[in-house]
Amino acid sequence: MVIKLRWGQPAAKLPFEGALPGIKFALGENPKRSNLSIPGQPKRYPATRMGVEETIRGAFSEARDYKKAWENYSKRLAAGEKNLIPPRRDLRLEPLVEVLEGKRYVHSHCYREDEILMLLRVAKEFGFKVRTFQHVLEGYKVADELAAAGVGASTFSDWWAYKVEAYDAIPYNAALMTRRGVVVSINSDDAEEATHLNQEAAKSMKFGGLSHDEALKMVTLNPAMQLGIDKRVGTIDAGKDADLAIYNRDPLSAYAVVQKTLIDGRVYFDRQRDIADRSGREKEKKALIDKLKKSAEKKPEEKKPDAAVSIGQKPAEKKPEEKKQEEKKPEEKPKPPQSSRTDSAAVLSRGAL
Repeated sequence: MVIKLRWGQPAAKLPFEGALPGIKFALGENPKRSNLSIPGQPKRYPATRMGVEETIRGAFSEARDYKKAWENYSKRLAAGEKNLIPPRRDLRLEPLVEVLEGKRYVHSHCYREDEILMLLRVAKEFGFKVRTFQHVLEGYKVADELAAAGVGASTFSDWWAYKVEAYDAIPYNAALMTRRGVVVSINSDDAEEATHLNQEAAKSMKFGGLSHDEALKMVTLNPAMQLGIDKRVGTIDAGKDADLAIYNRDPLSAYAVVQKTLIDGRVYFDRQRDIADRSGREKEKKALIDKLKKSAEKKPEEKKPDAAVSIGQKPAEKKPEEKKQEEKKPEEKPKPPQSSRTDSAAVLSRGAL
């Protein structure tokens, strides 16, 4: 789901209105986990790249049959047939049917060129389109194929060699794909790096010689195009949403600091106001910490004994000593009835029956 970070708004206000939903695919080591083994447990399936392809192909085959079954049912129902039994709903396949119908975007994690080409072939076979390849570290090797398929690429600026799949990654990846006609964006995959993607995009000016505007597009217009929301965001144009970040310098500069952030025209962050409020927040923080310390230092004897309720004892439950007073003395307890021989025989006969 595409969202807007409308801080403080209820969850219902976070989704980006009108944006198509997506589905995340994964290729390579992430799904196959062939290098991961847990003692005493069988290895998961799939354990190879061929198995990953077979899994995806098999799922779309099921989805295609499921879609056809519902279409036949709807057609017969519209023709006036009576007493029809609808196909059984499969919530696992319905998102894949939406992919086949172009109502849900596919975004796929990948690294190597062979797995990129594999998913392009599967998509062509089943008639759907991959919206973006994410990470796509070997995208520069198959940039022409990506451009021909109209697939976007969301990549790292300069991450490489952090695992075997990433050994062929290069910092020129974003620029090389851009030069071949691929719509490229820069992603983070990291909470800290997400705070300065503007600077990550600027690295493509050094590694690949992209222009200022080409680099800036990688964190503005291009990702909006990949998510299918570029008619509302991505550039500063009349009629678009006022989602803006205002810097004190060129946004691609390492010295640029955000001064204001607006979402839907509403100011969510103002640096001057934030600086002015810092002392007040520090006082509030200190007061809360002091209050917590005082409550922790409170002596146990200061608490009223009646207020303490033992663990597992309900508030209204009587105390153990009260129960003891109500209990009858041993000699007052009624003695169990003496069973006669006749009664025993009756019980045995009923048990036998």
